[in-house]
Amino acid sequence: MPAVEERHGLRLMAIHAHPDDESSKGAATMARYASEGVDVLVVTCTGGEEGSILNPAMDTPGVAARITEIRREEMEEARRVLGVRQEWLGFRDSGLPEGDPRPPVPPGRFATTELETASRPLVRLIRTFRPQVITTYDESGGYPHPDHIMTHQISVEAFEAAGDPTRYPEVGAEIGLAPWQPLKLYYHLTFHKERILALHEAMLARGLESPYAERLAEWADRAEDAGRLTTRVPCADWFGTRDRALLAHATQVDPTGWWFRIPLDVQRAAWPTEDYQLARSLIEVGMLPEADLFNGV
Repeated sequence: MPAVEERHGLRLMAIHAHPDDESSKGAATMARYASEGVDVLVVTCTGGEEGSILNPAMDTPGVAARITEIRREEMEEARRVLGVRQEWLGFRDSGLPEGDPRPPVPPGRFATTELETASRPLVRLIRTFRPQVITTYDESGGYPHPDHIMTHQISVEAFEAAGDPTRYPEVGAEIGLAPWQPLKLYYHLTFHKERILALHEAMLARGLESPYAERLAEWADRAEDAGRLTTRVPCADWFGTRDRALLAHATQVDPTGWWFRIPLDVQRAAWPTEDYQLARSLIEVGMLPEADLFNGV
């Protein structure tokens, strides 16, 4: 592991759709880098205003009426646990439309905002924070929530545009912000088959019930997923920190739920990394897979 002093000057931006997403995707990676001296900034695109109360213990009178305020409080606690900074992009949660066919997302929500309008505040943050590395979701959003898909779209747009002085020239001009080009863009690969299978088999080897049996039985391999795994960041020592950050989002996470069904010692032994796809790189990274998001920086 590089010494802390070697990490100063490195900056990682993690772009997420809702408060709690940062704690379920890449949280141990962020906690590790923050502990090593990397400046880590979480960007939260929406306030999670449409989130349901998913923890029965929190479904009490008055909570739903204060959900926006409560989710901000939860985000602040998760940020503190992870040791990172956090900024709100300021858009309204689109909700997850339900029905067959699904109804359209209402106007005025993040997912229905015009791409340039939605990307503009992110371009500003990139030019302000000046990250070398950005993490976000792939083109599917990780799952088909409209806000996750929109998060992918604005992340790609801002990654490509923030360093170009001819694009969004007005963004930051009033305070002299210069264009800034991030060097690497990564997509989270949280629930890929290789990891799930390793955890599943480790549980069975210990005589424990696997929460992934049904999921694996229904898994459909896709040719386009081959080769996506380019980067495995060792961060097992921070899995406990990740879980504490996730539990800070008490309205969204049931402490008795499936997130916590696999003991930490099983996870650390069977799959001690968080995983990514290197989607865009402007620098040479050498042989893949790599073990560091800042490889080559």
